[in-house]
This record gives sequence, C-alpha cells and structure tokens, in this order.
Amino acid sequence: MLWAALKREWCLQVRRRGDLINPLLFFALVTILFPLGVSPVSEVLAPVASGVLWVAALLATLLSLDALFRPDLLDGSLEQWVVSGQPVAPLALAKVMMHWLLGSLPLIVLAPFLGMMLFLPWSAVPALMAALFLGTGVLALVGAIGAALTAGLGKSGVLLTLMVLPLYIPVLILGTQTVQYAIAGHSPLPTLALLMAMWVVALMLAPWAISASLKVVVQGQ
Repeated sequence: MLWAALKREWCLQVRRRGDLINPLLFFALVTILFPLGVSPVSEVLAPVASGVLWVAALLATLLSLDALFRPDLLDGSLEQWVVSGQPVAPLALAKVMMHWLLGSLPLIVLAPFLGMMLFLPWSAVPALMAALFLGTGVLALVGAIGAALTAGLGKSGVLLTLMVLPLYIPVLILGTQTVQYAIAGHSPLPTLALLMAMWVVALMLAPWAISASLKVVVQGQ
C-alpha cells in the first residue's frame, strides 16, 4: 500500500510543478539577494553564511506546506482516504516523503553552490548537506502536522506559520550550529546526532498525528 501511495504522490506532485519550483526559486533568490542587501565582502558573508542558508531553507519549506493536503481535500480524495477503512498514517507518510523528495532534495543539492557564493568554506559543505538532509526531513514531518490541521481553513498560511515556526527553531539552531562546528574545525557529529534523534522521533509520531488531524478535518466538513 505504501508503494502504491508513493507512486500516486509522484504523479500528482510532478503534475503540480509550480508547487515544487516556487520554494526552490525562493530559496535561491533569498540567498542571492542577501549579499546585495548587506555586503559582498567575504569577511561579512562568511560568518553568517550558514545562518542565511538555513533561514532560507526554513522559509522555503514553510512556503510549500500550505498546499500539501488542501488539493486532496478539495477534490474529495482526502475523504476517500478516511472512509476507505485503510490506515491513513501510511498514506500521509507517503505524501510527506514524496513532498520532501521532490521539494527538499533539490534544495539540498543547490545549497553547496549558494554556500560558495556566500564564501562558506568548502570543508563545511558536507556538514551543511548532512544537516539539511536530516533537518528538512524534520521540518517536512512537523510542518505536515500543521498543514493537516489547517487544511480545511482556506488560505491559512499565516496561521500555519504561527503554529509550526516555534517547533522549527530547535532544528534551525542545531542545523546552523552543525555548520559552525565544521567551520571551526570541530566535529559536527554531536549536533548531527541530535538532528537524527529528532528525525527518528518525528518519523515515528508525525504520521499518526497527521492521520488524526486529517480525520478531524474531514469530519468537520
């Protein structure tokens, strides 16, 4: 069932290319415009490069959450999920996994090139990519809970942001700290281990929270 759900989500996500491209363009534009608004000098950009990349990645993730479940609610497929008798949690997990794969993975691939533009040391790039790999997974899972809760509220971007942003702050701190440790020549493994732990906890709990939220939304329609 999970494989069939993944195939379905792949087809749906590929059809809605705009929902995938917009966050990536946002991530690139924020990073590119930052030196123009501050300073193009390496002494200014290098110390804040990791923070800029992580804030841009976090905002790009928020930008893509609003349309995660709403199209399924509008076309009736979300209601079919709930009344079919099949567990909703695996279907929700498949949707979040495909959303992360097509939305966040290109962002992770693009991050090193934007990092070099901000004079991020090349030695810190592996730590940046590893932190983004784990951190965006946590952001997607946690954000999907908020997206499920607000799916039936119409345009709820501001409410969704207020709900999930406080939960994103620990990921932002750990992700930025990971890169800073690598720049300073220290091991980034402690913060990566914490990100991994957060990812495991989110992976175990988020699908069930999303399932319960979607059931509440469908029953309230």
